[in-house]
Amino acid sequence: MSRLPLLTKDEVPAEYRDIFGVGMNLHRQTLHSPKLARHSRQMGLYFRKESALPARLCEIAILQIAWLARSSYEYSHHLKIALEAGVSEDELKMLATGQSFAAEPITQLVIHVATQMTVDGAVNPTTFAELQKSFSAEQIIDLLFVTSFYIGFVRFTASLALQVEPEYQTYLDRFPLPR
Repeated sequence: MSRLPLLTKDEVPAEYRDIFGVGMNLHRQTLHSPKLARHSRQMGLYFRKESALPARLCEIAILQIAWLARSSYEYSHHLKIALEAGVSEDELKMLATGQSFAAEPITQLVIHVATQMTVDGAVNPTTFAELQKSFSAEQIIDLLFVTSFYIGFVRFTASLALQVEPEYQTYLDRFPLPR
């Protein structure tokens, strides 16, 4: 049960109802602060559609963060988005079981960045040097920012005790989080 009431579309000011969309629990909570909900949604859309970093790599970073945090809510939602961004089911199974992406060094590097930032609080100098060999400065900034944003976001959704909607539970059933 979410800690704040789940807003209905009628309870949202008219100029923010577009954010409500299909009524995801996240939006039904963030719309308690409609201006913040607008900015948060725009940030998410930036990572998916405008980032210099390929959406596939953004989603892998987000999934790694959600996996490490055991965030059912973010993990389930980003499994769907990752599939849409070109992450394969085999790759999702690898992420869900903590397997290495040794055959894909760029993907493994993104996973290392997400892991180091989540667990250690920062990317270590060796990993940062690897980033500079593989990514432009703009891509590095986008990767570090998406990672930082979602580290905070998994804590945000956990603090609200957001429940996974039934339509997203199917993704968790296919790619379960470890206990």
